[in-house]
Amino acid sequence: MTERTMHLVADASSRDTRKIRVRASRWFATIRLDRDSYVDAQSTRGHEPDLPADYVAAVDRACDAAMDCIRYDGYRGSFYLGRGPRWIDLCARFRDVEATIEALRAAELECDYTGLHALADRLALPVDEWLSPGERELIRGVDFDPPPGVFLRFLRGKATERGLRLNGRATAGSLWVRPTLSAAQKQIREMFPEQYPGWVDRWTGYKESEDAPFRPWVGGSDEDLSRGAIPVQFKQLETEGGGECPCGMRLEDAGDGDDVHRVHHANWALGVRVPKGLNWWGDLVVVTTQSPISWRKLAHQVARMPQKEENYDFPSWSHMGEPEVSSDSYRAYLLKVDERIVGYLAVHDTSEHRRWDLADGSAFGVEDGTLRPRIILIWVADAYRRRGIGATLVETLATDFGCKVADVSWSTPVSPAGRRLARRLSPDGIWVS
Repeated sequence: MTERTMHLVADASSRDTRKIRVRASRWFATIRLDRDSYVDAQSTRGHEPDLPADYVAAVDRACDAAMDCIRYDGYRGSFYLGRGPRWIDLCARFRDVEATIEALRAAELECDYTGLHALADRLALPVDEWLSPGERELIRGVDFDPPPGVFLRFLRGKATERGLRLNGRATAGSLWVRPTLSAAQKQIREMFPEQYPGWVDRWTGYKESEDAPFRPWVGGSDEDLSRGAIPVQFKQLETEGGGECPCGMRLEDAGDGDDVHRVHHANWALGVRVPKGLNWWGDLVVVTTQSPISWRKLAHQVARMPQKEENYDFPSWSHMGEPEVSSDSYRAYLLKVDERIVGYLAVHDTSEHRRWDLADGSAFGVEDGTLRPRIILIWVADAYRRRGIGATLVETLATDFGCKVADVSWSTPVSPAGRRLARRLSPDGIWVS
């Protein structure tokens, strides 16, 4: 599927520039309704640019149903979708792209949201039926379509969202399931009914019928060891939560976010693994805004590590479009050790600097107009810190630019770790900008 753009108003003389853009990825297509110029024009006329609540609800329903279908097919990644007055993002399987475009067009131009609701109804998966109480076998091609292992992973996630334990096992052409509700999850839902509107306990006390299918035993642990056991008891205590992990993500993240946390934490601690498709011939590579997209994507992935850790609003590398010339020679240095990227330095060149002696509370010196490389951000994987990786990056930058280490400029504010590194490299003071 090729990327394309469709204007909602076909009249070339119209100032209504609303348009729909379709961009394909490996698993699905992203459909964006661009309302940016339209919102600006409406605001100048005094109209309220906010989306109607019914519009938002219809978009959310269609989006949730589409994401479920994509994960049902086997997608394990994340969705980066936005929704606001200026743009609306939807995702769709390739077979559903045209229906999604038409439903979005009718909602935007005619305020007709039935198409979005009809799309959501058509895409809705029978999750409640799959997770209904009782032991049973779901047959591929009859009850579900993906490979049993893929379907089991999807259904486990849905069961976790509902507080259920799936007790599932995939076979060559089917999936055995027996959803159960733990006493802890039952207690949580009874204590906080406002968080689970419409929840009904269908699992506690459920008894199998005499003609229920019997799951064949294939070895391993006996499935009946907990049958008839007395539930454990829980008590409520005032304890402080784990808060935020040193890698920047919250410790209480659960569900899909738990997998994301594990991957992010491993990359933060050990470094980002070098993709197999990239030929990396040396220890360090310099990525510019004109580099191939595979290298710029890699720089962006590494830039996400310090963004999460330090809670920055934006990553220090965002050049993800077509190759372009940057007036300030924006570039990123990536250092590889043990087949992982453990060091990252974002830098550009500028002519506005002042001298600073690194003392707390001291003022900056007179402005200097010499062109110097300016450090925007330095990051080192946690396991490789205090091993000279940061100093190696700064020294490489100075050599690459053709100046002394003391002539490198640092962006302010300089973090405590940055100050320690700067004092070691330039004890007499540094240039800042």
